Amino acid sequence: MTLQPRCEDVETAEGVALTVTGVAQVKIMTEKELLAVACEQFLGKSVQDIKNVVLQTLEGHLRSILGTLTVEQIYQDRDQFAKLVREVAAPDVGRMGIEILSFTIKDVYDKVDYLSSLGKTQTAVVQRDADIGVAEAERDAGIREAECKKEMLDVKFMADTKIADSKRAFELQKSAFSEEVNIKTAEAQLAYELQGAREQQKIRQEEIEIEVVQRKKQIAVEAQEILRTDKELIATVRCPAEAEAHRIQQIAEGEKVKQVLLAQAEAEKIRKIGEAEAAVIEARGKAEAERMKLKAEAYQKYGDAAKMALVLDALPRIAAKIAAPLTKVDEIVVLSGDNSKVTSEVNRLLAELPASVHALTGVDLSKIPLIKKATGAQV
Repeated sequence: MTLQPRCEDVETAEGVALTVTGVAQVKIMTEKELLAVACEQFLGKSVQDIKNVVLQTLEGHLRSILGTLTVEQIYQDRDQFAKLVREVAAPDVGRMGIEILSFTIKDVYDKVDYLSSLGKTQTAVVQRDADIGVAEAERDAGIREAECKKEMLDVKFMADTKIADSKRAFELQKSAFSEEVNIKTAEAQLAYELQGAREQQKIRQEEIEIEVVQRKKQIAVEAQEILRTDKELIATVRCPAEAEAHRIQQIAEGEKVKQVLLAQAEAEKIRKIGEAEAAVIEARGKAEAERMKLKAEAYQKYGDAAKMALVLDALPRIAAKIAAPLTKVDEIVVLSGDNSKVTSEVNRLLAELPASVHALTGVDLSKIPLIKKATGAQV
């Protein structure tokens, strides 16, 4: 018997509804015991009734197995799916005396295009892999092309390097030959110049020898002339000069002794005067020290009054120093129509004098009755 179990809109393990159609080949077992079981189950029923019972059994197991698998497992491995259905359903139909000879999956589809999406995904994956393969092939080709170019450039570089080395070796050899030629030329020129210098030296040496002979003769003539002149000088100049020199020497020695004695006397005089002046200075210093000591004691004793007396004593000298530039002025003209203004200016200067002195010396002149009266009247 050929059966076509069909399960419509059965949800898989992922919840995707599928419609699956299978084809099963079944028969009644011929073994005596199993044939008796089949007769017990189906005696008096038609072939169609037997098909319906087996078909419902297969569809039940097919439905249960669909709920445990994913779409990918069902679609991609139909043989395994069919084997699983056959193994699960075989015991149940076997107890009815029915044997499953074969079971295959005829068709699998869905109403939401899930399977077509899987095909598109796979197609996209294949296309992607193909694009990747093309890109990798192009990349490998580019790499290989670059490697070939690099090898070509390396070979070209090595060839250029060898050519450059050959040129450099040629130039070096050429320079060496030129240098050797120049050296030989220079050596020949130098030898020629040295030979010329030697000849000139010989000529000059002979000229010098001639000059030496001539000079010796001239020296001999001059020596004779010197002897003659010397004798003449001795007779006419030297003897009188020696006498005069002896006389001058005697006079100079006498003058020298005189000057030494005068100098000694002058030194003794200066020493005596110095000692006298030193004694006077010492006495004067002692007197001045005593005066300063007494003055200090007086200042210490009288205090501010002594300081004030010292300041008053110095004021005329200070005023003289301040007014010294005015001595060079011929005339001072005060431009003021009011005589009282000039007077007031003079009074103001007198009033500021104690403060200035106090700032310079620390002595307060305003305590002096006369100055106090004068400044007080102005204020």
